[in-house]
Amino acid sequence: MREIHVIDSHTAGEPTRIVIVGGPDLGNGPLAERVEIFKNQHDRFRSAIVNEPRGSDVIVGGLLVQPIDPTCIAGVIFFNNVGYLGMCGHGTMGLVQTLAYQGLLQPGVHRIETPVGVVTTTLHDDGRVSVENVPSWREKKGIELVDWNPSMLPVKGDIAWGGNWFYLTQLPPHPDLPLDHRITNILSGFANGIRHRLNREHQSVDHIELFGPPQNPGSHSRNFVLCPGGAYDRSPCGTGTSAKLACLAADGKLAEGEEWVQESIIGTTFTGTFRWLDRAAGKIIPTITGRAYITGENKLLLDENDPFCWGIR
Repeated sequence: MREIHVIDSHTAGEPTRIVIVGGPDLGNGPLAERVEIFKNQHDRFRSAIVNEPRGSDVIVGGLLVQPIDPTCIAGVIFFNNVGYLGMCGHGTMGLVQTLAYQGLLQPGVHRIETPVGVVTTTLHDDGRVSVENVPSWREKKGIELVDWNPSMLPVKGDIAWGGNWFYLTQLPPHPDLPLDHRITNILSGFANGIRHRLNREHQSVDHIELFGPPQNPGSHSRNFVLCPGGAYDRSPCGTGTSAKLACLAADGKLAEGEEWVQESIIGTTFTGTFRWLDRAAGKIIPTITGRAYITGENKLLLDENDPFCWGIR
């Protein structure tokens, strides 16, 4: 019976499960190369960790690996119920708290290697975690989808990179479609329809971000983010907030260093700022700050005699 040591956390309500010991041997190559080995040779391990009966659609997993960059304290490969993620903002905050819980890092600045680049994190004395993300930018502006849903008005939005690809669109006014966590099933269907049409006619995008007015004092916007596997993000989404900052910066609606408070569908918040990396190219370096909490430490058991040893897929 194979034993897997994991530590669970949540960041602004969104769960992360970090594999500490017992993961597959992916070699010592670049993380992007190790992701391909993971995907092609050990994908059932991904399913076993995050899918039922041990996990659920909403859990994001992270495999702790040795970094190549000697300035990094750790390397990580993030994955979910259907595949692999380039970066994960909430998951990186969860990873920092996990390493702190293990006594492997103290408050201060720490670099972490991901398949899409190195991110710089800060564990603050008060427990907050800041993630200086990979370069982010708006790829396309004003992509309009017409007649994609007979009961809805056309939607128009931007495609942006924040460590994953996003289509960001303001939720059109509709009495039966508020940004309310009590109708997440309806919002999920709406966002999924957008994704199918977008990917068929324009560009492959794995995350859909619907946004509108905030409900909490001090917030600037509220969002609903549909993730690649069909689950919605309980947090404001770190890479999604990075993509949002890139669009705001491109439109001149947010100044360098100015704070943007992004509210999630359940009311939790991240605070984002950015600095210009290349103003002419519209590329920014976003920094996202939030809180993560350890929720459990567990030993998962993989029994080959169990018909669902490798998850329900």
